[in-house]
Amino acid sequence: MTSILTNTGAMTALQSLAQTENDLNTTQSQISTGLRVADASDNAAYWSISTTMKSDNGALSTVNDSLNLGDATVGVADTALTSVISVMDQIKEDLVSAAEPGVDKTKVQGDITALQAQLTSIATSASFNGINWLSQNSASTGYNPTANIVSSFSRDSTGSITIGTIDVDTSSVKLYDANGQTGILDSVNSTTGESISTMNISALTNDTADQATLTAFTSQVDAAIQSITSAASTLGATKTRIDIQTAFVSSLSDSITSGVGSLVDADMNEASTRLQALQTQQQLGVQSLSIANQQTALILKLFGL
Repeated sequence: MTSILTNTGAMTALQSLAQTENDLNTTQSQISTGLRVADASDNAAYWSISTTMKSDNGALSTVNDSLNLGDATVGVADTALTSVISVMDQIKEDLVSAAEPGVDKTKVQGDITALQAQLTSIATSASFNGINWLSQNSASTGYNPTANIVSSFSRDSTGSITIGTIDVDTSSVKLYDANGQTGILDSVNSTTGESISTMNISALTNDTADQATLTAFTSQVDAAIQSITSAASTLGATKTRIDIQTAFVSSLSDSITSGVGSLVDADMNEASTRLQALQTQQQLGVQSLSIANQQTALILKLFGL
């Protein structure tokens, strides 16, 4: 039945054209943004997941920065300890040579004094970003012997967040402490009554008692070398752990980025193909609507108008 009041064909064609244009707008948006899910209206569940994961991935980026900072701090301290061990070896050699009868201990002490100054210089220079683990002052405000390096960020199924850290006990690696002289090099030995930073052999003679004191100084230096070696090993192990964690965080971040992309990124090959199909449908819809609207004109011809 043909009606001048209700043009069913035109209504159907208009609805089809409207749907096609809506799909066309969606596809064009995907192509222009590269996203299949750009906002909550596209897919509320995927949008919520991707937004949360992108935020967490940003936190992982901060974790990576923290690990890099921690790695640099540990690296500076470790390098300094290696240099300190070399200087300590020279002091030990000087003490051994001073035990030889006839050796001028005053001259040997001159060399030791220079090396002691070098030890202080190395320790005070081992600073990165204002942080120095080798030369400390435990009386300073906010002092904490445990250094915390942020190493992880995670979220469980309930949404609870956990921030992990790699902890370094700096009290075991410090060489000097301005508060109480409790470092490896400035602590007073109970046997010699001196610290390595203050020991002086210039007044020692070749008598039995002084030779025993010289031997005690040598043993003190040797023990300090062992302590410093142990501290360097601790820092080396910490640096290895940081490097492994850095690689893991980087891989984890890439995996999260890939996972989020699979949820919200548009398939550009599919979108471009669909765009061409929708553009064709749009043209056909316009023609269909035009044909449907022509029916009214045909009715007028039946009346000779």
